[in-house]
Amino acid sequence: MDLAHLESLEAGSIYIIREAYYKYRDRLAALVSWGKDSTTMLYLIREAFFGEVPIPVVHIDTSFKLKPIYSFRDRLVKEWNLKLIVAKNEEALKRGMNPSMGRFKCCTALKTEALKQAIAKYGFKALFVAIRRDEHAIRAKERVVSPRDSEFRWSITDQPPELWDQFNELDEEGKHVRIHPMLGWREIDIWEFIKLKGIPVNPLYFAKKWPDGKWRRYRSLGCEPCTVPIESEAKTIDEIIEELRSTKVPERAGRAQDKEMSYMMQKLRSLGYM
Repeated sequence: MDLAHLESLEAGSIYIIREAYYKYRDRLAALVSWGKDSTTMLYLIREAFFGEVPIPVVHIDTSFKLKPIYSFRDRLVKEWNLKLIVAKNEEALKRGMNPSMGRFKCCTALKTEALKQAIAKYGFKALFVAIRRDEHAIRAKERVVSPRDSEFRWSITDQPPELWDQFNELDEEGKHVRIHPMLGWREIDIWEFIKLKGIPVNPLYFAKKWPDGKWRRYRSLGCEPCTVPIESEAKTIDEIIEELRSTKVPERAGRAQDKEMSYMMQKLRSLGYM
């Protein structure tokens, strides 16, 4: 474990978090999925503000998430005294929207549209999002401060330059920004930081023996019909870190929406997806 490297990542993220809070304050929220990245982001926010999360925490709930995600969420909300907002596209759910209707269509309705509704309802100007550049090729194109237009769309070809850690601010009417304080982190950095700080971890990440006799664990968490575990015998944080040093399997290999069609993630993100 390279402590100097982790401390540098930690300091950089806390700097971004504090600067964003100074700028947006009561118009700022944290978007969380309760996976390892967003949980680590919440921990960093708590570090930035001396053990408190002074902004709302928004969970976009499709109602199809893996069941342990909900119990982990409820536990952390209580332990960390979080101001939780659960956002759902109730109209789409009433119409029967589900992953069997097509994952692009489902993600757009139950994630992107639900997020748009939450932003409009609560008047958020900026959102913290715990994405990383190494997680997906499309996310590698992002900036730390990423503008969205009045329709919440992301323009891949119109990303502002960010030189010498000078981040752009946006305060135009009808627009908002996504702020990515962990963009430069790697998956293995997340796990080493979790180990170092003792950050709570969703048990889905640890391998268990399945009915067919094989050991599997989830490497990325999402909706139950669209997420499958990988074969793995990593039952502890140390074993996960060791596995990551040698694996060539992509982090999101178990996420169906990444493979269903060419450029699907890019299309989703251009429409406002996380």
